[in-house]
Order: sequence, then C-alpha cells, then structure tokens
Amino acid sequence: MRLAELSRRSGVPTATIKYYLREGLLPAGHRVSATQAEYDEAHLQRLRLVRALIQVGRVPITSAREVLTALEDDSLDHNSRLGTAVWALPHGPEPTEEDAAAQEARRTVDALLAGLGWANAQEYADESPAYRMLVTAVATLSRLGYPCAVDDLAPYARSGHQLAVADLDLIERYESPDRQLEAAVALTVLYEPVLLSLRRIAQAEESNRRYGQGSTRA
Repeated sequence: MRLAELSRRSGVPTATIKYYLREGLLPAGHRVSATQAEYDEAHLQRLRLVRALIQVGRVPITSAREVLTALEDDSLDHNSRLGTAVWALPHGPEPTEEDAAAQEARRTVDALLAGLGWANAQEYADESPAYRMLVTAVATLSRLGYPCAVDDLAPYARSGHQLAVADLDLIERYESPDRQLEAAVALTVLYEPVLLSLRRIAQAEESNRRYGQGSTRA
C-alpha cells in the first residue's frame, strides 16, 4: 500500500507518519521509485503500536524508540526481550538512596519478594524500574504514615501475580514471538487504565456493600 492508504487505514495523518519514519519509529517502506515507497501489514501493525505507546501510554518519543529497539534485538532470548521492552516503558520517580525512608522501604520490598518466593525479581532488583518505583511508593506511604508493612502489601502482590498470569495468557494468543513482544508492550500500556478504572469501580461497590443504605455492618 502507498502512504496515503497507510494513513487511511491507520487513521494517522501522513505528516505524522513521515515524522515517525524520520524518527526511526517506523521502518522505511519498500522503495519502488525515487519518490514512492510501498508499505505492508507489518508497517500498519507497527504504526498502531507506536500510536498506542505515544497517545495512550504518553510514552515520550525517545522512550518509544528504546522500546522498539528492544523488540528488534535478536541477540536476546524471548524472555529477555520481553523484559527489556517492558522495562523501557516510563516508570515513576527513582528512590533517593540516602533517604532513610527509602532504605527502610527497600528492606520491606525485599522481605515481601522473599516471602512470595519471587527470586527472579530479587536477582534483577537493581536493574528493574518497577522495583525502584515500588520502593519509592512504599517510602512515600511510610513518610505519610499509611500502612505499608509486608502484610499490607502482600494482598496487592498476590493480586499482581494473578494479573500477570492473565497478561501472559492474553499475549500467548499471538503465535509469532514478535507479535507477542509487541502485544506485551501495547497491553501493558493499554490495560493500565483498565486496571485503574476497575479498581475504582470495585472500591465503590465494596464501599456501598459495607457502608451503603441497607448495610448490616456496624
């Protein structure tokens, strides 16, 4: 397909597609003349992924390029490529190592992971943006005086494991390893607002059950 058709099928303006091509987010088309190129279904799929990252996930261009580079790194095994691609996504603020609350939070997180038997998470803790984000979050909870002991965090971790199983089940619907990697990135971004929304709806339902009109709780 030509650029105009790629634009029509994706809903992305041609000027934006050209920008993605210049930035290396989209592979070059198959050149058919000095001024014309052909694009295929792989370009369309990649374009949809780029738009999901940038529009839905609010991923900066530079981070999106890192994600896409990881997807194409054939030197890594499938698990490593998957982890590298997801780790390249934006995460929260880094913990301040000299901060006493952050140091205590790290000990809490380490105890939580050990109790769950998540040895892999512990092994790659220093490399994992998600681990560092969790340390920062627990440190913030501690400073503000909110519950954040291992027992408080454990139910969230167990729920997280169930969600991870659901995530991988969705990803494995795609047969191609490359499509699985793209799906891992896209679904990580696209399902986070789904999770946030469902959590808030569930909170409202549980609050109504406990405290709403007709509740039998004291």
